[in-house]
Amino acid sequence: VQLQASGGGLVHPGGSLRLSCVASGFTFSNNVMGWYRQAPGKQRELVAGFTTGGGTNYLDSAKGRFAISRDNARNTMYLQMNSLKPEDTGIYFCYLDVRIGSLNRYWGQGTLVTVSS
Repeated sequence: VQLQASGGGLVHPGGSLRLSCVASGFTFSNNVMGWYRQAPGKQRELVAGFTTGGGTNYLDSAKGRFAISRDNARNTMYLQMNSLKPEDTGIYFCYLDVRIGSLNRYWGQGTLVTVSS
């Protein structure tokens, strides 16, 4: 299983970005999956994710601004980020939980988001 994250970049405060995470080697459907971010000097935190059963959860500061979605036909997950703030700056990592016997979590390589004027 491999995950390829993309879509990061430099954006002004108030701008938008859409991150993508393409999975290969596995066809996902209702898997637990989502996005973490690592800000400079801070611990990695969950930004948005699909929970068991297909629900979603969000970091409080992301609610109302970010939206997670997935296209099972394209094996791709997205994170639409609007009204970006400088504190959203960080490396965004996608993850995917796969149970083949045991449960394993796979990670993408990360994509850098910089929000700055």
